[in-house]
Amino acid sequence: MSYQVLARKYRSRTFEELMGQEHVVQALANALTQQRLHHAYLFTGTRGVGKTSVSRILAKSLNCVGPDGTGGITAQPCNVCDACRDIDAGRFVDYVELDAASNRGVEEISQLLDQAVYKPVIGRFKVYMIDEVHMLSNTAFNAMLKTLEEPPEYLKFVLATTDPQKVPVTVLSRCLQFNLRPMSPQTVLEHLTRVLSNESVPNEPGALRLLARAARGSMRDALSLTDQAIAFGSGQLQEAGVRQMLGSVDRGHVLGILNALIAGDGTALVGASDRLRDMGLSAGGTLEDLAVALQQLAVAQAAPGALDAGDPDLAELLPLASQLPADEVQLMYSMALHGRQELPLAPDEYAGLTMVLLRMMAFRPNGQGARQPTAPEGAARTAPAPAMNAASAAPVERPQPVPPAAAPVVAAPVPAPAPAVPRVAEAAPPEPEPEPAGAPAAASMAAAPAIPSAVAPAVVAESASEPEPAPEPAPAPAPVAAAEPPRAPPPAEAPAPRAPSGPLRAAQAGAPATRFSERLRPRAGPPPAARVESDAEEPEDLSPPHDDNGPPPWMDVPPPSDEEASVGMSMPDMDDPMPSSAESGGGGSGGSGIYVSTAIEEVELVPTALGERWYAVVPQLGLNALSRELALQAECIEIDESADPQRWRFRVERESLRQPGLLEKLQAVLAGFVGKPVRVDIEAGRASDSPALRDTQATRARQRLAESIILEDPEVQQLLAQFKTARILPGSIKPI
Repeated sequence: MSYQVLARKYRSRTFEELMGQEHVVQALANALTQQRLHHAYLFTGTRGVGKTSVSRILAKSLNCVGPDGTGGITAQPCNVCDACRDIDAGRFVDYVELDAASNRGVEEISQLLDQAVYKPVIGRFKVYMIDEVHMLSNTAFNAMLKTLEEPPEYLKFVLATTDPQKVPVTVLSRCLQFNLRPMSPQTVLEHLTRVLSNESVPNEPGALRLLARAARGSMRDALSLTDQAIAFGSGQLQEAGVRQMLGSVDRGHVLGILNALIAGDGTALVGASDRLRDMGLSAGGTLEDLAVALQQLAVAQAAPGALDAGDPDLAELLPLASQLPADEVQLMYSMALHGRQELPLAPDEYAGLTMVLLRMMAFRPNGQGARQPTAPEGAARTAPAPAMNAASAAPVERPQPVPPAAAPVVAAPVPAPAPAVPRVAEAAPPEPEPEPAGAPAAASMAAAPAIPSAVAPAVVAESASEPEPAPEPAPAPAPVAAAEPPRAPPPAEAPAPRAPSGPLRAAQAGAPATRFSERLRPRAGPPPAARVESDAEEPEDLSPPHDDNGPPPWMDVPPPSDEEASVGMSMPDMDDPMPSSAESGGGGSGGSGIYVSTAIEEVELVPTALGERWYAVVPQLGLNALSRELALQAECIEIDESADPQRWRFRVERESLRQPGLLEKLQAVLAGFVGKPVRVDIEAGRASDSPALRDTQATRARQRLAESIILEDPEVQQLLAQFKTARILPGSIKPI
């Protein structure tokens, strides 16, 4: 007996065996059970999803007579009677399958319709199944319209097509249309597991997962590839052999590319492309697998529970979700998709792959696109940024953990000229005395290579030609602009090439790992309670970083003692590293460790009159896409209305927003708003008063208010006092 391929041997024979088409099965089964039968059905969908199988099952349901020969129309054909067995074998005289691709003329359709006047020979119904019906000619469609609309009561039409757009609307209106969906990889994987179990073929789960993905929603393709893989592997399925047969790129190459992008290592990216060339792996397949990995990273950042926990590839991929900001993941995903379309235009596909990878690295925000040089222990680390100003290029010296007095920090002020404001030379730093409420605070030291200084709204400091060393935190603050109060800088953390952005505090401190891009999200200074008011030195936080793969922070907080439970939650100790109620978003009676606020960090916003004016103008411009992002991230530093044309000057940090095209769009829209010609100039630098910073400050203020309301609620306090280990999940409090 000749071998029967798996795709034919395991074709669905009942509605229960039909995989991944529950919506079609439910509709047809209910119609058969209630005897509400339409005279024409149209099944659409891609190849290998079950269109022909559904047609045969429907024909068996209409003509089945049961094992005893007394049955009627049923949704569960017996597959035992002569009608069922003949339909499966393709020899039932009253079931006609016509291939419209080879019988597309009016003559063939007319011949078929001429037989419609005769009643069924042995069955209950005549069933005409026309496959690939969209291939029929217009005259053939017109010839069958009348019979399709009013067929004899014993005649049923079943049409199948992969391209319903080519079927005339006059035919569509005469049929019940069912769209068979592509099957998910998980559905295909489950079916392949059952088939290989029945066939007693040894297999590896990784090999089946590769076959399920390569099928692209088609069960026939999956079974055909499985047949080929069994032959390739001499009767067994191994992941290495299936990957070699499919020409798939190993996940290790994709992870290496992602790690090189995170580190900004152009040499590693070019080397990865050369290795793929040497191994003969497809450049298009590499970008496809890279897009799949980036899509999984985006899902892990937005909805971690939506990922398949049984996928072994996620174990090595998920740790990278904390090292790439969400907006960069989206940008790289878009570049991977568009890069596949550009490969045919490149000199060769590997050159195109190399350019796509280098483009991903080049379009990362400033300070992350270049590889960070590694320095010896205790040596200073400087982030190269040749296109930035003195503030963004200021080196940061980070020694080994020592007492705070031995940790000097080098910072440089940001040049921020303003029109019609007299310049004042840098004055001697004032004594650490309280300043009036209207005076702006100095910018705190952030964990990033660029350390800008705050700019006062009415007094502008001269830009320093060379960085000036800052004294010790408590005794003598670093020189800043005149009339600016000093603020003690918190411990800085120089970012490693593959480390997540921002410092990671220990789980005991209750602060979650920061996952925001240092270049896109403003860093916050210490809360007001943490400012230095005396000559006492602030101890450095030497707690180990929190492990993202370990238990959540709130599980590490020890339960309160019986004495604490008897009087509610006690106030935190001043020497306890746990955040205070102000830091935890409280302000209420919630003790330390009860809730970790998501709005602890303050925004480095230095309000100015020009910033307030620009904040009011931006919503009225009607910008969108990148031009709107440019307006939101820009700080207005000068408006010269007496100039001709009128001059507006902005400071923007991100190089990707300082493009000539975006500048021209902003200039044109601004000219229309003002009603006269406008000249827009943009300089590089970190913004201290932009609409984005103001929006962020307002959002965090609302968050802190919502957290305060919850923590001060009597019922919440009662529950926390009643249950000793009760904690409020971080991020579960949201403002309305």
